[in-house]
Amino acid sequence: MNLLLDTHIAVWALNDDPALSGKARGLILDPDNTVYYSAVSVWEVLLKHARRPDDIPFNERDFAQACQQAGFFPLDLKDRHILQVSTLVRSSGAAEHNDPFDRLLLAQAKAENLRFLTHDSLIPGYGEKCVISV
Repeated sequence: MNLLLDTHIAVWALNDDPALSGKARGLILDPDNTVYYSAVSVWEVLLKHARRPDDIPFNERDFAQACQQAGFFPLDLKDRHILQVSTLVRSSGAAEHNDPFDRLLLAQAKAENLRFLTHDSLIPGYGEKCVISV
């Protein structure tokens, strides 16, 4: 299976954070799975580390390097990923969700036929088959 990690999942995995569920850990460590991290996550880490360095323990360079050392593959942001964002529609009655990073990551997973691994309870509200909630 090809997995794209939501930013918080990547951060938790790199830090061996107890917040990372056993299911997520198993999927990431499964040698049959190929794990990707996105340029979008690198950008998100850059912004969040600058604002709250205690919450994000590394800068964008260290994050990207740690992802590569963990064996995760980089996924660049492409025009077609951005265009895919407009296809994301919230299910009727789903809570509002305005996080642009999450929307881009979900759009990338959808465009690239990857499974999007997330702990964000609002992501399933898009009704996309590519989402794996952990």
